[in-house]
Amino acid sequence: MKKRALSLLLASVMALALTACGSSAGNASTDAASDASGDAAFSTVTAGTLTMATNAYFPPYEYYEGDKIVGIDAEIAQAIADKLGLTLKIEDMEFDSIITAVSTGKADMGLAGMTVTEERKKNVNFSDTYATGVQVVIVPEGSDVKTVDDLANGKKIGVQLATTGDIYCVDDFGSDFVEEYNKGNDAIMALLSGKIDAVVIDNEPAKSFVASNPGLVILDTEYVTEDYAAALNKENDALLEAVNGALKELKADGTLDSIIKKYVPAE
Repeated sequence: MKKRALSLLLASVMALALTACGSSAGNASTDAASDASGDAAFSTVTAGTLTMATNAYFPPYEYYEGDKIVGIDAEIAQAIADKLGLTLKIEDMEFDSIITAVSTGKADMGLAGMTVTEERKKNVNFSDTYATGVQVVIVPEGSDVKTVDDLANGKKIGVQLATTGDIYCVDDFGSDFVEEYNKGNDAIMALLSGKIDAVVIDNEPAKSFVASNPGLVILDTEYVTEDYAAALNKENDALLEAVNGALKELKADGTLDSIIKKYVPAE
C-alpha cells in the first residue's frame, strides 16, 4: 500500500511539473505581448509616462505654437507613446543638455533632430533612424560665400551649440572661426546684424528661418547629410526595443511618412 501511495504521489508531482512547464510557455508569450504594448518589461522615469527631452527651437522638428510644442518630433513621440500605451510629456531644454538628461535618467528619450554620432553613442543608445537631415549654409543675399569651401577663407560661422553643425564646423574650419549659440534663431539674428558671415544648420529649420527673414538665402551646395534617431538610456534596452518596435510599425502603416510630409511637403 505504501509503495502504491508513493507511486501515486510521484505521478502527481510529475503531472504538476508538466503543467507548470506548460504554464511557463504560455506566460512567456503573454509577457512578450505585454512588452510590445508597453505594459511591462521596461521602465520609464515616471510610471505610465514617456518623457521626451528636446530643444523646441528647431522648426519643423520641434517648435512652439502658442504654449504647445509641436512639430515632426513631437508628433512622432506622441505616436510612439500611443503605441506603447503611455502618456507623452515633453521637456524643453538647451540642446546640449538632452544627452545628459537621458543618460542620467531625467528623461526617457531625446528627440530633437539629433544625429547619431560615435561620441554621443558613448553616453546613450540610439533608436532606428526615422528621418534624414541635411546640413546647409545660410548667407545674406549678395554674400561672397558661394560654396562651402568659401567658408575656409576666414569667415565667421554661426552654429547651434553642441549640434553636428557645430562639431563639423569646428573640425573643418577651427574653433576660432565658429560662434556657438544656444538657439538656431540666435545665430540667425547674429547673421542679420552682420556679426557673422554664415550659419550652418539643418535644411528644414534653415528654410523656415529664410522664409521669415528676407535677405537671407541657402547655398545650393549641401554641407553634410546625416541620419536622425531617438536617444535612449544605455541601461534601458527594453525601452529601446519597444521604441524600435513602435517605429517599425509606424513606418509600415505609413504614419511616419505622413507626419514628415505634413511638415515637409514635397517640392
